[in-house]
Amino acid sequence: MVKTITFNELRKIKDSLPSGSMKRIADELGLGEETVRNYFGGHNYKEGNSCGIHIESGPDGGIVTLDDTSILELAEKIIKEG
Repeated sequence: MVKTITFNELRKIKDSLPSGSMKRIADELGLGEETVRNYFGGHNYKEGNSCGIHIESGPDGGIVTLDDTSILELAEKIIKEG
């Protein structure tokens, strides 16, 4: 499922995650931790891969189109677990 949000919204979700969440998301989805960080706006492509996000400049940090929402959905679930 493709989803579009602002970059600032994506960063807010990342910043709301408890410590250790990047590793948990990576482990549960079979991804590298740097790939998960790249999903949230990181730029380490030596250690991680691109994971289907496309950023366009604009207000609120720009618009982010997510080709795959599985990382986002798991992050939102972790935040709700509180």
